[in-house]
Amino acid sequence: MSPARRKAAAPKNASPSKQTALPAGRAGSRFWLVKTDAASYSIADLQRDGVTPWTGVRNYQARNTLRDQMKPGDRVLVYHSSSDPLVVAGVAEVASLPRPDETAFKKGDDHYDPDSDPSDPTWWLVDLRHVETFKAPVTRERLALELRLKRMVLLQRGSRLSVQPVTPEEYATVLELAHGARGRKTR
Repeated sequence: MSPARRKAAAPKNASPSKQTALPAGRAGSRFWLVKTDAASYSIADLQRDGVTPWTGVRNYQARNTLRDQMKPGDRVLVYHSSSDPLVVAGVAEVASLPRPDETAFKKGDDHYDPDSDPSDPTWWLVDLRHVETFKAPVTRERLALELRLKRMVLLQRGSRLSVQPVTPEEYATVLELAHGARGRKTR
């Protein structure tokens, strides 16, 4: 299940980068996929806003990824998980260090958690910055046909995490598919 998104977002920062190739020479760069309900917050909303706090993640494993592993500059595939068809819609990058998700402390917020204590926060977030909206989103069906993606977490049976790792090779393959390069269909 994807985290619900609010339309309000952080103010626009500098214009987003247009490069989506694998970052060269950045030691420790990692790649991720985040799921979002396109009706609540889509890649078009992220493009409009420029930067947004990625609020509402309420799964411990996904939270641990946000809090402990995601770093500024990491690239992120944005996946519309409640759309027809399901698609990777574009690319973002992590734009901040992790910090507590304040929506957990706000009564009345969709993501309010009465058990989360501001002095010992349970839930965390990072800011995401828009990088690219794909002209032709890559469907889940197309991803599943690609031999090079057979081990991608997104495609594994029962995979429901809203924040998940992507290997550099998987990231490059998704970009090839999005930009029209021919992939190897095998299934």
